[in-house]
Amino acid sequence: MKHLVIVESPSKSKTIEKYLGKDYKVTSSKGHIRDLATSGKYGLGVDLEDNFKPNYKVISGKGKLVTDLKKQVKESDYVILATDPDREGEAISWHLKDALGLQDNYGRVVFNEITEVAIKDAFKTPREIDMDLVHSQESRRILDRIIGFRLSKLMQNKTEGKSAGRVQSVALKLIVDREREIEAFVSEEYFTIEAIFNDFDAQLTKYKDKKLEIKTEVEANDILSKLSNAFTIEDVNSKEKKKKSKLPFTTSTLTQTASLKLGFSASKTMRIAQGLYEGKSLDSETVGLISYMRTDSTRLSDVFVKETYGFIKGKYGKEYVGALKQGKSKDNVQDAHEAIRPTSINRTPEKVKAFLTPDEYKLYNLIYVRALASLMADAKVMATNVVLDNNDYKFSASGQVQTFDGYLKVYSDFEESKDKILPDFASYNSNVIVSKEIKKTSHFTEPPARFTEDKLIKELESLGIGRPSTYVKIIEVLKERKYIEIQEKKFHPTKIGITVTDKLQEYFSSIINVEYTSGMETELDKVADGDEIWYELLDKFYKDFEPLVNEAINGMEKEAPETTGEVCPECGKDLVYRYGKYGKFVACSGYPECKYIPKVEKQEIVICKCPKCDEGNIVIKKTKRGKDFYGCSNYPNCKYALWDKPTGEVCSKCGGLLVTKKDEVICLECNK
Repeated sequence: MKHLVIVESPSKSKTIEKYLGKDYKVTSSKGHIRDLATSGKYGLGVDLEDNFKPNYKVISGKGKLVTDLKKQVKESDYVILATDPDREGEAISWHLKDALGLQDNYGRVVFNEITEVAIKDAFKTPREIDMDLVHSQESRRILDRIIGFRLSKLMQNKTEGKSAGRVQSVALKLIVDREREIEAFVSEEYFTIEAIFNDFDAQLTKYKDKKLEIKTEVEANDILSKLSNAFTIEDVNSKEKKKKSKLPFTTSTLTQTASLKLGFSASKTMRIAQGLYEGKSLDSETVGLISYMRTDSTRLSDVFVKETYGFIKGKYGKEYVGALKQGKSKDNVQDAHEAIRPTSINRTPEKVKAFLTPDEYKLYNLIYVRALASLMADAKVMATNVVLDNNDYKFSASGQVQTFDGYLKVYSDFEESKDKILPDFASYNSNVIVSKEIKKTSHFTEPPARFTEDKLIKELESLGIGRPSTYVKIIEVLKERKYIEIQEKKFHPTKIGITVTDKLQEYFSSIINVEYTSGMETELDKVADGDEIWYELLDKFYKDFEPLVNEAINGMEKEAPETTGEVCPECGKDLVYRYGKYGKFVACSGYPECKYIPKVEKQEIVICKCPKCDEGNIVIKKTKRGKDFYGCSNYPNCKYALWDKPTGEVCSKCGGLLVTKKDEVICLECNK
């Protein structure tokens, strides 16, 4: 063997190996091979007295893999580290280099897409590992370890909470703060007045030149009494306006748009995008269909732009070719790689549809048309605004007619572009028009909306908190810890979530806040750029943070659990509500001396009849570790069981049981 290539994901290996040829063997590290140990002071795995020197250990279960990689390294002349093109990927490459004992016999390559051209180009210019990027990732990991370990233990001792985190706790605070805004909101009534005509409606906006706000029904009735059904056309203004397409996707905008337009959760979107990036088997090749999906850049490569301009001109005409858009400069944006885009504009969604699942196709189509539309010409509309006068009360109406579809030729399905058309007022015989009705309508002001998944991600991004790769994990942790509940897709903080937030704000408001967390991202970027020394950043943070922890340990009052109103039958102490891995439960307040927990009768949730024995029902069960599975209630007489949740319906083709697998409904029999 001459050259050994190490990538992160096994699913990339065969594709890349095929591109590189017989002189290369491609293997996988399966992500990180090492992490911080739990040794040393507070179990941080960091030497606080020696410039925060980290102590790394091989991740449990990865020992055999590392041994095997060492063997393959010995059999190779040269090792190429080809992990993902971001800070995390750079750190993984460094861990591989260090753990495998690589010296001068290695090179680091990065590529933004898994295509033959991109892979071969990348391998022409191997480089050394960028230690500034590695130190930035290490600093983030150590920060998260220190804050996570110290505050999580504090929360476990003082509250029913299980964890706290540098970014997690700020995201939770946003949700709690929003809930309190809603609780404090006092709704107020107001009125609008509208004139209804045969082919359009007009809204009352002003009295003479003064903007109107109608607070009471008395005011509304007073205005109505002064109006007649005859309106004078005071002004008609028409002008052509341009509608610009949106920029190509970043991780954040992709997850937001997929949620709104496709109904996908952020985790589902990223899982499908990962598969599209790593590659799909088409007719004669396996190829990555999209560029790297963890990015906050909106930049597109010159090669892709040139190819796409040619595609647009050939398929739609030169008038559809647009200008290259530049995103607004933002703090905390890593521009190391591109926006999310198809690897070839010529690989249309229709051409690959037969090789993708329905959900893969939907997401690929969304990514494809967004990138294509971003390089197409502006749409054009003729916008018209009319002002009507009625006894000095001014009514207005607006409408528009599309005169050139531009980018909407491909993106109209994902954008609200319905035209509201006004009549041709110039063709009227008189400048006076008569309404069919003038009506008042009562409204009430509404509180700010609770966060949905896509709205929270948008908020975190706009505030400069976290990174594209962390948003999904943040939300998942808040769910797992029972800090939030989801009702009608909206985030509601739980009692324990509110308690944890309040306790943290009592002592750590200077650190657990938007400004500090966003500022830390900027500092970490400076480390990545080589403009700040990583251990000095950590030292400055720790000198501020540790005194706050000690103050909280001594001063924070322990949150008393909520009592049930009943007493323990074994020791006579109060029974209280506690929160565990599986949610709220009742236990004795005398724990750990008294371990009484009342038995709860299991209520079987029946999903459907058992397809095997037809006597029992398929019900939800749990493994010893608490994982859900689905089995027959007639056990042990019938041992039918499965991991995927049955829908309760059967396949129309074969009669087999339909189940939900990775957010798709499939037939177990047809998919054997």
